[in-house]
Amino acid sequence: MPLNYLEKILRAKVYEVAIVTPLDLATSLSERLANTVLLKREDLQSVFSFKLRGAYNKMSLLSELDKAKGVIAASAGNHGQGVALSAKKLNINALIVMPTTTPEIKSKAVQAMGAEIALFGDSYSEAYSYANDLAAQTGRVFIHPYDDPDVIAGQGTVAMEILRQHTGALNAIFVPVGGGGLIAGIAIYAKFVRPDIKIIGVEPLSFSQTLCG
Repeated sequence: MPLNYLEKILRAKVYEVAIVTPLDLATSLSERLANTVLLKREDLQSVFSFKLRGAYNKMSLLSELDKAKGVIAASAGNHGQGVALSAKKLNINALIVMPTTTPEIKSKAVQAMGAEIALFGDSYSEAYSYANDLAAQTGRVFIHPYDDPDVIAGQGTVAMEILRQHTGALNAIFVPVGGGGLIAGIAIYAKFVRPDIKIIGVEPLSFSQTLCG
């Protein structure tokens, strides 16, 4: 276990913008499965997602020179909102590249937080490639949605909260997996503190289908 990652999680500055979200009992689901199911309510964050944690932790650790250059990110929604809100808090200029297919409600949410928007491509991969090109051309710092140690550390604070909120028996933590930043951060912290806990990755669509029957 890379101890520097654990230290990064413990030192993460996420609570300058994020809240400690509740760990709620899912009553009906618990009864249905004859087990205790707890839900970590990251939907209660100001941007309705855990993405704020990683984005802010990464951006708060930038040098003053890099902050002055501005940041750029590619996103179809949640990561962009996390970067935009973090930029507003830290007084950093932010440019979010979003696919042209992004719902207007999401692009407007990003703009409402003061970030600039560039619409490009029909898919996230096209927007991502364009954002990287712009970063190279402009000198802006690219804020990756998951493949970055400081972003992973920010997401790892979710596990830190879970294990503080529930100190009793805990068999497994089910984590929705997109890029992998959330499950990486959770696994690093949880496995160090409670190696007996299973960390199980679930694709979001499959997880939704499981809950809905």
